[in-house]
Amino acid sequence: MPVRPLPALLTSALALTLTALPLAGTASAQSARPVSSSCDARAIEASPADGPDVEALCAALAGLPDQDATAALIRVGGKGSWHGVAGVRDMRTGAPALENARFRAGSTTKIVTSAIVLQLAAEGRISLDGTVQRYLPGLLTKDFAPITVRQLLNFTSGLQPGASLGEDVDDGYEHRFETLTPEEVVAASVAKGPDPEHAPGEHQRYGNIHYTVLGMLIEKVTGDSYAHQASARILRPLGMRHTSFPAGPDPRIHGPHNRGYDWIDGKLVDVTEWNMSDRFAAGDMISTTRDLERLLFALFRGQVVPEPQLKEIFTVPDVDGATMGAGLQRFELNGKVIWAKTGARPGYHTVVAATRDLSRTVVYSVNSTDAKGDGLAIAQRFAFPAFNR
Repeated sequence: MPVRPLPALLTSALALTLTALPLAGTASAQSARPVSSSCDARAIEASPADGPDVEALCAALAGLPDQDATAALIRVGGKGSWHGVAGVRDMRTGAPALENARFRAGSTTKIVTSAIVLQLAAEGRISLDGTVQRYLPGLLTKDFAPITVRQLLNFTSGLQPGASLGEDVDDGYEHRFETLTPEEVVAASVAKGPDPEHAPGEHQRYGNIHYTVLGMLIEKVTGDSYAHQASARILRPLGMRHTSFPAGPDPRIHGPHNRGYDWIDGKLVDVTEWNMSDRFAAGDMISTTRDLERLLFALFRGQVVPEPQLKEIFTVPDVDGATMGAGLQRFELNGKVIWAKTGARPGYHTVVAATRDLSRTVVYSVNSTDAKGDGLAIAQRFAFPAFNR
């Protein structure tokens, strides 16, 4: 993101933070001993050699809010757990960021969707080799070759992107209270026809459209709403008490939350209220870092999806350039194989990542001022230090 001069709103909030609220710009642990800090010199010195790079994590949090983020919440687990929070809850008041804040989890929703589909496969209610044409007759035209459930899960379906209310935050902002149904999203994709260059299964192309169709498939097979199935199958059993889906087009985040901001036309604009219903099963979830950490551990331990279906999550299709399994992406960092998923909605950037043996995990929510921009830069700052050693 290009460097911009600090607007008056940000300058005044920074001043307030540094004077009236001196801890808002540093990481602080919310514990039974509020005077302790996860980033004080003692905590850094005491961090285990085989644990996360606490010094680097604290450096990432130092100085918030800044040009790139107004707040950040980080939880690191596995060998050497650590958590920190920095920044402000609200730029108008300078109130310190909440560690238990709820946020738009974006595309990490796909982990839940994938898990539901794989549960249905384990129950024998669907086959991963079954087709969209079988489970959702009439959704696709005769121009489409058979597309399997597995190809939707691993983003090789060949479906083209569907309708949207704006390609970026600037375009979408004026449409933020409008509604675009999943049916309308998919209809626009179908109208474009199949991928003209690749048949289903030949090319991996990440996109929401695959999981929008999966959400519709879940509703058709179960005769229930996607949100209720997610709650009954995933959220309630795992004790994810602060995770939910908005009621239809409700643009609000209910419960404690840090407000989200984004640069629009050179100004820092509050983008917290936004109707996300068009994201549906691909990105509509609201959660917390603690809840997503619960999901991550339970999933990897086989407590959400049973074998052999669980292996689908960690299986990258044999396609040139493919990196995604059924909802998670594989990459290597400092000699470690990491399985991760990012999520980005205006004002909110989320990451869940872990080694397969759960020896190191990280979950963060960053109130990025360019959340839909270069997610790699955000991850390099706030997530990579967790895997430094």
